[in-house]
Amino acid sequence: METLNSRVRIVWFAGVLITTAFVGAVLFAVRRFVFDIAVWLPLALAVVIFVLGGIYTVFKYRVWRFEIRDDDLYLERGVFTRVTTVVPFVRVQHVDTQRGPIERLAGLGSVVVYTAGSRGADVTIPGLTPERASDLQRRLRNLAIESEYEDAV
Repeated sequence: METLNSRVRIVWFAGVLITTAFVGAVLFAVRRFVFDIAVWLPLALAVVIFVLGGIYTVFKYRVWRFEIRDDDLYLERGVFTRVTTVVPFVRVQHVDTQRGPIERLAGLGSVVVYTAGSRGADVTIPGLTPERASDLQRRLRNLAIESEYEDAV
């Protein structure tokens, strides 16, 4: 099974940092305009969110794996709830690569696999180098084309 590039932790940690800053700003605004609470309380809550987010990022990285098997794409992920996803190549509609601003700064990208199914049936593989994302996109596209005439059931 293939793991994600270790730099994905930077991307996820940046998300934790942004969330912490937002929640901290909201807590300080509440303190300033709504309730007169001690200054240390919003600061302590922001620190707790920051530390828990950092721990969550480490565990998330340890669990995230994927593999291209003979007939499908297999993914394992989830810290509290382990999710395994099997995407048969015959169900793949199209495959995109994407790079958000934080991913670009970290030199990473993602592959999004759109499947025939409900709206939440699409899967994203984060934490890939741009070259690996392009290779994976091309390989998944070719495997989907090869399995086009197979039965999905």
